[in-house]
Amino acid sequence: MTDKNFEEPHGDEVPSGDEGSEAFASDPASQEELTIDDILGTTQNADAAAEDAVLADLESTLLNDLKRLQAEYANYRRRTEEQRQVEIERAKGEAAKGLIPVLDDLDRAAKHGDLEDGTPFSVIAEKLRALAERLGVVAYGEAGEAFDPQQHEAIFQAPTPGVTESTILEVVETGYRLGSVELRPAKVVVAVPVD
Repeated sequence: MTDKNFEEPHGDEVPSGDEGSEAFASDPASQEELTIDDILGTTQNADAAAEDAVLADLESTLLNDLKRLQAEYANYRRRTEEQRQVEIERAKGEAAKGLIPVLDDLDRAAKHGDLEDGTPFSVIAEKLRALAERLGVVAYGEAGEAFDPQQHEAIFQAPTPGVTESTILEVVETGYRLGSVELRPAKVVVAVPVD
């Protein structure tokens, strides 16, 4: 194909520098090359944008995975700490269970008047009770309280006139608990309303 701008110069006609550049700029073939370069640049930009989108999607996925793992780890630590506290209470409870018969004997001795103030036996009794208190052992179950089958074990029911609700009439064995751990339920005689 011949274009009139690219016709061979006749004779001594040599296009000047400006004319040659004008001729080159107006050449449709060179315009196509610019268009192809533009298309290649646009394609590269599109590839770069697609790559950025893939990286952003991967980054988002990794960030979500990291957040999920952090939440799982926080939950694991919380559960472990809760279980640890429960196990500590259970271990203390097992140790305190060994003190319960001794505390029962001290209560019986106090009822019989064997624990007079100032005697060596009285001092030992106070030390044992203080130890149980430091461990967190709490005694419960007193005469006159309302009967609660969740906390008290009824060993006998006595129909009593004038009673409107089940009430503890007498405590046979004091109940003990340590935090949420039930060491021993209170064994009681219950006064119940007369039918």
